[in-house]
Amino acid sequence: MARPPGPPLPRLLPALLLAAAAAALPRRPCAPAGLPPDTVLGRPGANVTLSCRGEGLANDTVSWELETRRGRRLAQGDALPLRGLQRDDAGRYSCRAGGRPLRTLRLLVQDPPEVPRVSCYRRSHDRDVLCEWPLRQKPAPGTQATLWVKRRFTAENATEQQCRYFSKVQKFVCRLKVPPGVDDNKPLVVSTCVRNGAGSAAGEDKIITLSGVLKPDPPLNVTVRALERWPQRLRVAWAYPSSWDPRFYWLRFQVRYRPEPARTFTEVDQVTQTSLDIADAWRGTRHVVQVRAQEEFGHGAWSEWSREAVGTPWTDPRDLASEPGPFSSQFPAEDGTDGYGATLPPELFGAEPAEEAADGGLAEAGGRSGAAPYTFLMAGGSLLLGIALFVGIVVRYRRTRRAGGRRGAKADGAGQHALVPLAPPSPGSPLSETPLLPPAAAPPAPGPFHVTNLDYFFSGK
Repeated sequence: MARPPGPPLPRLLPALLLAAAAAALPRRPCAPAGLPPDTVLGRPGANVTLSCRGEGLANDTVSWELETRRGRRLAQGDALPLRGLQRDDAGRYSCRAGGRPLRTLRLLVQDPPEVPRVSCYRRSHDRDVLCEWPLRQKPAPGTQATLWVKRRFTAENATEQQCRYFSKVQKFVCRLKVPPGVDDNKPLVVSTCVRNGAGSAAGEDKIITLSGVLKPDPPLNVTVRALERWPQRLRVAWAYPSSWDPRFYWLRFQVRYRPEPARTFTEVDQVTQTSLDIADAWRGTRHVVQVRAQEEFGHGAWSEWSREAVGTPWTDPRDLASEPGPFSSQFPAEDGTDGYGATLPPELFGAEPAEEAADGGLAEAGGRSGAAPYTFLMAGGSLLLGIALFVGIVVRYRRTRRAGGRRGAKADGAGQHALVPLAPPSPGSPLSETPLLPPAAAPPAPGPFHVTNLDYFFSGK
């Protein structure tokens, strides 16, 4: 009988790899923490009954006390019922009979621990790996957190690390020391376990690489400076974080900025220097700038954004001096604004306060007197200019008349050209030697206001 053919080898490889990976995972002894003797566990909101269990107490009165409330009897009897437990009910309870202590019980009021959701990061290539997870509420006293790390697909034992709880940030943090010479691209398996008296919780196995968990700290000392004579430029500068050594490894940066009226940021990528010039800033507007960093080749994650830094582009002092105040002398627009988007006060449009309107015509006249000085100044200036022009014309006309009268008193014939007989020249003289006209007399020097010869009009003929 022929044996049926088995599955082809390529189909078996994924299953074999998964089986090998499962076998290579570290064992996680994540069991609840054992309770010591004479310890009773109760969850918040539950009901618990404490029992003294004394012998020969039939005729003796049993009383209960809590260490935090000494001198105050809680109840009498062999059993002490507690309803609706709260965290304040935790503590040591003692039962007494006839003045002698019989038994002491410790009551724990706890919830099982939260399931850890671990994230790991490394601040630089020469730093240890930190794995952490946040908590919604403070863990119960005595809660323990453990982290195991081992290389994937190896049979070596896992490295165990104890984690600490930091109440200020409400996180568990585990430090994984990286031995020198470890390949940054080799995968590692990280396992976590949290346990207390009420139970335990194991986190999902996380596979990481040392280069993949790189996450630098945010850049430091971010400053924004204006550039003189550049009203649309800002210069941003920053420094490497103290946890990153730039002598061996570099960072690349991303800068984002926005003017304060806007809510969206403009981002600039692939910045390799520790400074950047913003060329499209808004004139006279304060800008908010932030910077973050990543490993130069893109390994790992971006850092958190730096603290916000603010700066305003350079403004020409002459522009500041020429800017109108909130109530300028410009004519208001028809829509009740001053042309810059600012609403003008109603009194500029004739709306007067109630106190002035109650005074009748006097208040109305006083309200209109604001525009009178400008009208009078313009009318007075025009009138003075007209008078000055009229006086100048009259003076010039009079001087012209006087000069004309003096020239009219000259002798007859003055200023006339003598007639020359047109007799033919003698036969012996050449034609060019006989002048056609005698030489003209030199004209009199004109007066200060003469432009043309006026003798023809004022000769008296």
